[in-house]
Amino acid sequence: MMAREKMQILVCGGTTCSDGQGEAVFENLNLEIEANALENDVHVVHSGCFGLCSMGPVVKIVPGNTIYTKVSPDDAREIVSEHILKGRKVERLLWKDPSGNTLVKEDEFAGQKKQLRIVLRNCGIIDPENIEDAIAHDAYAALSKVLAGMKPTDVIQVIKDSGLRGRGGGGFSTGLKWEIAYKNKADQKYVVCNADEGDPGAFMDRSVLEGDPHSVLEAMAICGYSIEAGKGLIYIRAEYPLAVARLRTAIAQAKEYGLLGKNIMGSGFDFDIEIRYGAGAFVCGEETALIHSMEGLRGEPTVKPPYPAESGFLGKPTNVNNVETLACISPIILKGASWFAGIGTERSKGTKVFALAGKINNVGLIEVPMGTTLREVIYEIGGGIRKGKKFKAAQTGGPSGGCLTEKHLDIPIDFDNLTAVGSMMGSGGLIVMDEDDCMVQVAKFFLEFTVEESCGKCAPCRIGNKRLHELLEHITKGKGTLADLDRLKNMCLVIKDTSLCGLGQSSPNPVLSTLENFRDEYEAHVSLKKCPAGQCKDLMEYFIIEENCVGCTACARVCPVGAITGERKEPHHINPDICIKCGACMEKCKFDAIIIQ
Repeated sequence: MMAREKMQILVCGGTTCSDGQGEAVFENLNLEIEANALENDVHVVHSGCFGLCSMGPVVKIVPGNTIYTKVSPDDAREIVSEHILKGRKVERLLWKDPSGNTLVKEDEFAGQKKQLRIVLRNCGIIDPENIEDAIAHDAYAALSKVLAGMKPTDVIQVIKDSGLRGRGGGGFSTGLKWEIAYKNKADQKYVVCNADEGDPGAFMDRSVLEGDPHSVLEAMAICGYSIEAGKGLIYIRAEYPLAVARLRTAIAQAKEYGLLGKNIMGSGFDFDIEIRYGAGAFVCGEETALIHSMEGLRGEPTVKPPYPAESGFLGKPTNVNNVETLACISPIILKGASWFAGIGTERSKGTKVFALAGKINNVGLIEVPMGTTLREVIYEIGGGIRKGKKFKAAQTGGPSGGCLTEKHLDIPIDFDNLTAVGSMMGSGGLIVMDEDDCMVQVAKFFLEFTVEESCGKCAPCRIGNKRLHELLEHITKGKGTLADLDRLKNMCLVIKDTSLCGLGQSSPNPVLSTLENFRDEYEAHVSLKKCPAGQCKDLMEYFIIEENCVGCTACARVCPVGAITGERKEPHHINPDICIKCGACMEKCKFDAIIIQ
């Protein structure tokens, strides 16, 4: 029996796995451990996200780091009886790469070797609800170092020297931001963690809070000491119940252990943290809108200056950093500014966490050094495009970003390079598209989101984006003209130049970048009244190829509106005036007789 050495069964406790069957897997594994009287030898742990979201529920067994994927609750008995008791791997559950090769450990996957975990260092390793487990992995060691012998200005200088830039999208120097807040003297200051992650397809910050909440609490305390603030506020959307629950547990534990509250570690420094809830408004990711929401006001941005570092929450100097930025702080303090500055590119230091989504084999969470190319991310880490399809584009920065194409695959990903090609880093969402995606529809999708999420305070964003969306709707219905393309670009530039906040200023980016890189698709929509990708229903027409049709009537039987006619064993026909273009006939046809034109 292998249980002589203390073992852990780590069950991914991230939202994706837990919302699947992860919770039942966790419960069944515990039942099997109890049934075999292994409680003293094997500990089943709810960990944070492993990053293998497309393969969940995921289970890791340590020591050995054996990875089991797509585990069902019924697999718990076999894992315990075979792996734990007999020391034999359960072959059918072992992790397999996109080529079908069986992988036993994480480090056997080539894509893992491209990654460097700083922000995600403890996610999937520790029990996020156990502060002692976190402390065993260096939690609060950096805070101890700071309080034991560093002045606030010393800490700020280390962060400045590290080159850390804000990971929330703006890319502003974190150390400089802290320095400005430090120099603005007041009787009360605030440290705010922006956990209002609202980009479609983004789940980086949520995963950190679910998997390693103490890393954020510790960083907020270090920031509080550095800028002479006594109060911390975490602004998080209420739609993140698991992250909220683990934060509340972590705050209570940190207070119990004297790591938050009065006279932390006997240093005389007082710092406490509260959670404030957001209602899911995307605009509240902008720091002034976020602050207004916390004050009980409408979540609308205001003109800067004054910046929050001068006049923020309740009119007091306030430092706002997002979750990922704060998660970098403790390692920088412990390992030094030069260590962090030695990772990445000249102007973009450290690593970046991305949420890989879309038409890619390995959907999930990754962390790579700045300067890693898009090709490495998609083909080596992401495992390539699903079903062997051709890569078409990747949207970075969510609704505020732009698309990268095949010609951008070898550009090192960092703040400046992405901006130079019309995209942006954003918070880290990365959505991959293949040859079947219509880029006009993609631009319309992101603009729909922006129109819905605009606070409406300024006319360029409120009205301009609505008019942009109407133009795109016009084009996808086959009613556009070439003149509309020039009108689109002109409106985008006006909205960017005149909107009040970052939401409006960046909202035209998906339109501009798709216009720049896929103008031929736009022109096909307006000139030929065709959608090359076959995604715009109003521009699609289903046809039956007579020589391929055997008259089996399968298509006619599944047509919900009776648009297909023909005698048995005779070629059938589709009436375009009746057809609703649902695609049911094409799915049913076994003879490739139905095409879209």
